Amino acid sequence: MVNIIWALMAMIGIVYAMINGTMADVNEAIFTSAEEGVALTIRLVSVLIFWLGMMNIAKEAGILRFFTRLVRPVVVRLFPDIPKDHPAMEYIVSNMIANMFGLGNAATPIGIKAMEEMKKLSKSTTASRSMITFLAMNTSSFTLIPTTVIAIRMQYESLAPTEIVLTTILASFFGLSCAILLDKFFYHRNRKKGD
Repeated sequence: MVNIIWALMAMIGIVYAMINGTMADVNEAIFTSAEEGVALTIRLVSVLIFWLGMMNIAKEAGILRFFTRLVRPVVVRLFPDIPKDHPAMEYIVSNMIANMFGLGNAATPIGIKAMEEMKKLSKSTTASRSMITFLAMNTSSFTLIPTTVIAIRMQYESLAPTEIVLTTILASFFGLSCAILLDKFFYHRNRKKGD
C-alpha cells in the first residue's frame, strides 16, 4: 500500500510540474538529491564498517561473552523462557550492544538471528513471550552513542554534531523503560484473562 502511495505522489508531482512548466526544476532536484544521497551513503557506510569491525574484534576478544555474563542476570529475568547458555542469549546481547552504539543496520541481522533461535526454542508458528519482549526492546532500544545521527550531522557540517548525545540517552532510556513496562503489563493482563 505504501508503495502505491509513493508512486501516486511521484506521478502527481511530475504531472503538476509538466502543467506548471517547472519540469527543469524537478529534474535538477532529482539529480541533486541523488548525488547527495550517494555521498551520504558512502559516509554512513564508513561509520557502519568501523563499528561492525569493532563488534567483530570485541567478539573475537571475548568481550561480548564477558558483557553477556555481566548483563545475564537482567537478560535472564527479561527472557525467562530462554535457557541461560542458549545461543539466543548471545544474539540478544549483541543486538543490544549494536543498538547502544546507534548501529540499527548492524543490529538488524543480529536481531533476526536471535528471533530464529527463539523460534527454534518455541517450535511454534506464533510469537513466543520472549520474541514479543525482544521485539519491543529492539524497537525502542537504548542508545548510548547515536553514531549514525552524529555522522549525518557531521556530513551536513553541524557546529556541534555530538550535542544530541545526552538527549538521545534520556529519550532512549525512557522509551526502553516504557516498552518493557508495557510488555510486562500486557503479558500479565493477558495471562490473567486466560486463567
